[in-house]
Amino acid sequence: MPEFETLVIHAGQAPDPTTGAIMTPIYQTSTYRQDGVGRHRGFEYSRTDNPTRAALERCLAALEGGATGLAFASGMAAIDAVVHLLQPGEHVLAADDLYGGTYRLFETVYAKLGLSFSYASPANPVEFVSQLREETRLIWLESPTNPLLRLCDIAEIARLAKRARPRVLVAVDNTFATPYLQRPLQLGADLVHHSTTKYLGGHSDVVGGALVCRDEQTAGRLRVLQNSIGAIPGPFDCYLVLRGIKTLAVRMDRHCASARRIADHLRQMKGVAAVYYPGLADAAQAEVASRQMHKPGGMVSFVMRAGGGAAVRFAEATRLFSLAESLGSVESLIEVPAAMTHASTAGTPLAIDPALIRLSVGLESVEDLIADLDQAMAASA
Repeated sequence: MPEFETLVIHAGQAPDPTTGAIMTPIYQTSTYRQDGVGRHRGFEYSRTDNPTRAALERCLAALEGGATGLAFASGMAAIDAVVHLLQPGEHVLAADDLYGGTYRLFETVYAKLGLSFSYASPANPVEFVSQLREETRLIWLESPTNPLLRLCDIAEIARLAKRARPRVLVAVDNTFATPYLQRPLQLGADLVHHSTTKYLGGHSDVVGGALVCRDEQTAGRLRVLQNSIGAIPGPFDCYLVLRGIKTLAVRMDRHCASARRIADHLRQMKGVAAVYYPGLADAAQAEVASRQMHKPGGMVSFVMRAGGGAAVRFAEATRLFSLAESLGSVESLIEVPAAMTHASTAGTPLAIDPALIRLSVGLESVEDLIADLDQAMAASA
């Protein structure tokens, strides 16, 4: 099998057979002429399938080592399709540190439609799996989590869960890690989720989502949902994600190297009470990180010692770090999760410390980024 750096450039993206074009064409069409009634050339309507989207889906499957990839209009649309696999009365066990939008979807949409949700720390696989119920049909994990960058032992959770409940689906949101750093399907997961808006797209110019399935049966059920609900990306969006994927490996190497430097620097700052980064030598989950991740990633979170007000002042004082939601792009971003991406968890057991700041470390000079953090700390004092 080709190495990852080769796959990101070539997987699912053969030159166009008509013209020889190296880049996958943008098939900006809604429908396709058929050779006869019910006889088409693989494509009949672009909600159902499109050649540009098909190239992206093949590429994603190859990168994650799965049977099938499916592209969606957003990361949330992809999660929505997974939850649609369940029936009223069934249960989802989720990690207790997860993206606020995921929590909002679970609790404000699907909890009202007869599904039940519970949240537990996945740090101890035995204790986490003990929270399974007879009616549990889905485990939803993030590793690293958003925003505390906690890791879970995907392989052990999948092994224990399948032994306890063979029918349960284990899904992992791999957005923070990307398939370059971690491949959950190889660790025993059934489904991998991505917000392709983030590292896969990598340039803050597209919104999208994806699922990659271990087996064709689950993929077939999701393909029906993808077509029936219709939350699919347009061909230009698919082209942008494919373009971004081509540089994924080299970008992630730089993201990771700079994030490690910044995490080490933050630990030396007197105004910082705690730093969260999977690559820290003394991190409690360093062993899990070394075993299931190629590198620790480009995200860093930290807690301001002076509290939530200082966190707001710090985030607003940065100059190179843009105050914005999202992550995973070439430019560095900063946010206060409790007031921004995770506001939906306020007042719940999953609420985020207002003093927490999340950094998405971009591709600028790391020395310039460190200088920006230093001046923001001085400004927030």
